[in-house]
Amino acid sequence: MTTLKEKYTAEIAPALMKQFGYKSVMQLPKIDKVVINVGCGEARENAKVLENVVGDLGQITGQKPIITKARKSIANFKLREEMPIGAKVTLRGAKMWEFLDRLFNVALPRVRDFQGINPNSFDGRGNYALGIKEQLIFPEIEYDKIDKIRGMDVVICTTAHTDEEARALLEQVGAPFAK
Repeated sequence: MTTLKEKYTAEIAPALMKQFGYKSVMQLPKIDKVVINVGCGEARENAKVLENVVGDLGQITGQKPIITKARKSIANFKLREEMPIGAKVTLRGAKMWEFLDRLFNVALPRVRDFQGINPNSFDGRGNYALGIKEQLIFPEIEYDKIDKIRGMDVVICTTAHTDEEARALLEQVGAPFAK
């Protein structure tokens, strides 16, 4: 078990039970999964781009990414149905906790002029979305080996029913929200 998971069971869960007045442990909000998505529209001209994206995402997460394909054709974007346009990884369990620990404690503080993450990026159902502008903030990525700086979307899915519960959970886990 990772240190963040141990902290959740030992400290965070009892604090949330007390804060929200839950009667059962099953009512507690938990982090269900983390989805990391990289979209690259330039993959339609150059297939090598997608290989680099998959490689970077695999290094960051420690898991093999799935290549995402276009759902429908859009003529203005020169996009056809089933064309590969990105990659994503869904993390659960120990890899999820380890990734969150690295994201909050190592990667985000490396962002230049970092003031904290936006506390208003919840979706109304307890899930949090975060955009990262460059993959270089992760220590696994070597600056000399990348071909282009790409961003990614990180979505943290929780079992919380409200944004207030999810915000309390993520604050306890260590998410650096802006004041």
